[in-house]
Amino acid sequence: MTRVVVTGVGAVTPLGVGAAQLHEGWSAARSGIADGVGACTDFEPTTVLSRKEARRADRCTQLALTAAQEALEQAGYAGGLPYDPTRIACVLGTGIGGVGTLEHGHDMLRDRGPGKVPPLSVPMMMPNAPAGQIAMHHGLRGESYGVVSACAAGAHAIGAAMRMVRAGDADAVVCGGAESALTPLTHAAFAALDATSPSGISRPFDARRDGFVMGEGAGVLVLEREEDAVARGATILGVVAGYGATSDAHHLTAPHPDGEGAAMAIARALMDASLRPDDVDYVNAHGTSTPLNDRAETHAIVRALGDRAGEVPVSSLKSAIGHLLGAAGAVESIATVLALRDGVAPPTLGWEEREEGMDLDYVPGAARSLPARDRPAVAISNSFGFGGHNAVVCLQAVAA
Repeated sequence: MTRVVVTGVGAVTPLGVGAAQLHEGWSAARSGIADGVGACTDFEPTTVLSRKEARRADRCTQLALTAAQEALEQAGYAGGLPYDPTRIACVLGTGIGGVGTLEHGHDMLRDRGPGKVPPLSVPMMMPNAPAGQIAMHHGLRGESYGVVSACAAGAHAIGAAMRMVRAGDADAVVCGGAESALTPLTHAAFAALDATSPSGISRPFDARRDGFVMGEGAGVLVLEREEDAVARGATILGVVAGYGATSDAHHLTAPHPDGEGAAMAIARALMDASLRPDDVDYVNAHGTSTPLNDRAETHAIVRALGDRAGEVPVSSLKSAIGHLLGAAGAVESIATVLALRDGVAPPTLGWEEREEGMDLDYVPGAARSLPARDRPAVAISNSFGFGGHNAVVCLQAVAA
């Protein structure tokens, strides 16, 4: 089977601008959450975009373009595309898209009339804008589209990209997710669902958890065939070894309580990678800090990994940056690739009190080294979204 590898990663998160800031900050147990929100306060779009380009892009797209620039530069694409442009695809996920542009346009319509609605409102707020803008900026002329599946969108985009490379539909795919939904409407709407934390604290799997903390950001990866990456002398960061996806078909916002669909997605990702539960060294959890999700995910991990579940470190990046919605799966996959590269399991910040029936190793307090094995380390990265969407990516370190 064709091996699909990661040759570039880029990220903008509440821990800073750059994938290194994400990995190093989380590994050091640093939180990017302030005043109950995970905002990208260090982000300045004009470091990558001209002022005109920034004005013509929603913040969601600005984040995506910045992450894509880093990923493509790391992959060695900055000096010219290494493949036929018509063979380089772009797939970006988002949960909501340009909701900031939507809210602003509505305010202008209500307060000043239809003649004052910004003319670029539709192309700025459409969910496929990040994919289209990245393709335009870098001349990527292969297949290009957006994925919209709530908080599973980033992982779905990576899975779709992996399959495209495997099938020979593209030589490389720029993929990931972006989200910037820290707006009055989304804050109020999630609060009305009792989904967000009234305490403003993200503490996944802790008995005191009371909802997720909203965050924003983007994560972009460059995927290509291993033999092609080796031939052009690229640095390989990790392997996208498998992908599995299912639907709970249970409830629009609540996960299936026993984690059946999520467990099936984990099992399918391992099967796709030709790996077994005993091969898993680390689980990057969806871990939202909501009462229902964290319990259901714990059940899913136990169902999928069996006796191995209690021996595997499980941690949630959302404890450090909040929930990035449609960008979460991409950012968390990047964090997992870098954690495997360095052989560490980053911590779940804020975990102190165990809940009955949730007995996994949630890596409290500080990062720890993964046990040495006679083959490259393996991880699964879970993403679950409103609508019952389950998407799991199986990632593997590169052999030393």
